Order: sequence, then structure tokens, then C-alpha cells
Amino acid sequence: MTSLLFLALLSTPGLPADDFSTRVQQAKLTEAAKGGSEYQKAMWAAIGDRTTDALKACITSLPKPNKTPFTLVAEVHPDGSLGRVEVRAPTDVATCLLSSFANWKLPAPPASPAPYPIEVDFTIEP
Repeated sequence: MTSLLFLALLSTPGLPADDFSTRVQQAKLTEAAKGGSEYQKAMWAAIGDRTTDALKACITSLPKPNKTPFTLVAEVHPDGSLGRVEVRAPTDVATCLLSSFANWKLPAPPASPAPYPIEVDFTIEP
């Protein structure tokens, strides 16, 4: 009986996903839902230039920066703080950007879902 309850809890919507791909998919679905595009606009208005600057700083600070495309996924808490920030592929550039991004505060997200999932795909042009 206990194992059935445990399995039911694992499949319950709203519980945090541990798998990176699942988290990315949840963030994409959230962005496509009502209010998602408005939040994306507010988020990028607040952090767009800072993200570009941080990415450029990472690239110039590394001796041979690996510019392989990567994806960043995170949870935005109601106060705009970030949690569970993770990147794939974890290149030197991605890891460097993650170290900055993880400490930023974003605009307060919509109330639901909480925490609010986001994902960002990065492609660095030569």
C-alpha cells in the first residue's frame, strides 16, 4: 500500500520534476499558456541586456570558450528569486552564465504554477 501511495505522489501534477527534459517541457507549456508570453516579455525587458552582457563576459573571460548551444531551465519563485537553475550541455560558457543567472531576481511571475518554470535556449553566433 505504501509503494502505491508513493507512486501516486510521483505522478501527481504540480510536484517538481527531477528530469531536465521534463522541466524544459513544463516551461515551454507554461510559456504557451495564458499569461506566459506576457511574463516572457516582462522577464526579457528586465534581464535581456544583463543576459547579453553576462554571456559576452563569460566568452571573453575563457581561454577557449565552448560555444555549443545550451538550454537553461529554472524555477521562478513568487518573489522573483530563482531555484533549481540548471544547464544542458554544461559547457564552460553555459556553466559561467549559470553562475551569474542563478543569483538574479526576475520579475514576480504569475501566481500559477508555483514555482513558475522557465527555459532559455542559447545559440552563440560566431
